[in-house]
Amino acid sequence: MHNFIFFNTLAESGTQKEVINNNFTIVSGKGTDIKDNPALLNRAKRKTITRKMILSLIDITKAKGEPERQQMYWNAYHCQSKIISANNKLYGNYCKNRFCTICCAIRKAENINKYYPTLKNWDEPHFVTLTVKSVEENNLNKWVYGMNRAFNLIKSRCKKRHQRGTGIQLIGIKSLECNFNPIRKTYNPHFHLIVPNKEIALLLKKEWMFQWNKTADIHSSPKAQHIRKVENLERDLIETIKYGSKIFTETDLKKKGKKATAPMVYAYALDNILCAMKGKRIFDRFGFNLPKIGTKKIPQQLITNFDEYIFSTSSTDWINKTTGECLTGYLQPIELSHLLNECINTEAH
Repeated sequence: MHNFIFFNTLAESGTQKEVINNNFTIVSGKGTDIKDNPALLNRAKRKTITRKMILSLIDITKAKGEPERQQMYWNAYHCQSKIISANNKLYGNYCKNRFCTICCAIRKAENINKYYPTLKNWDEPHFVTLTVKSVEENNLNKWVYGMNRAFNLIKSRCKKRHQRGTGIQLIGIKSLECNFNPIRKTYNPHFHLIVPNKEIALLLKKEWMFQWNKTADIHSSPKAQHIRKVENLERDLIETIKYGSKIFTETDLKKKGKKATAPMVYAYALDNILCAMKGKRIFDRFGFNLPKIGTKKIPQQLITNFDEYIFSTSSTDWINKTTGECLTGYLQPIELSHLLNECINTEAH
């Protein structure tokens, strides 16, 4: 069994802002509930993972001489480092970066709530994977661009047929992902899609193969393209809108002895994937529109009675600046501590 890194990306507009002095603070947004909110433990876990991973990525960009990407990583490092507690709510700034696990989780939840009501009305949704042959690092940027270009050509071709009454309309959602094979040192960009029926799924596969194999060079194999009926819409929607960065390599912890596979994070490869996807539209819908929802103005309020918390890497929690108390009580498991301290590979390949 090979180890793989899976990554999908995030882009989000808007932010929470705060202005603090000794007597008052101005916060934006509705805040996050403190009481009876088990999600805070997960947030502390994500913050712990992000901080450790980001430091590795910063070192890599230093070696590569990429100051702009280095600054983006620093922004993610400081995301939610300082938060305000008032009236049983938490407030803080979000970086909105694609590689921040806190922001990814929030964005994922928003998109699932946004798309699920529409997709649940599709008669027979199918899950589709479209891919090309694995490529080496120096070709990754070109192929990520090429895959998006290929899909746009397919959409344009099918739209014209539908307008002429000679073809069906393409409808669905798609996301672009990429994994890394540490054995072969190759990358495999691919699309995950959910479409309303099998007819559209088969058409996409047919057009995808035609797009890549119409020249003498064969870039994609029919066996590598997968179609299956959606049995659990929520699960497959999460798989498609997977903004939570799956930064650890796949591992089967149930295997014993020689068959056991140690998990590993290949940070250098992750940085290459992030670089290739920078500025690209990663998640999109096609052939349909969502119900229009009015834009809500982000509320602001002035607070005079508040507590300030600072995230402590050593404590894996936010610490009250005045009392020294922990916010969530999160304790990092030994397994996660081992992964973050012993299983991050930053070597170039």
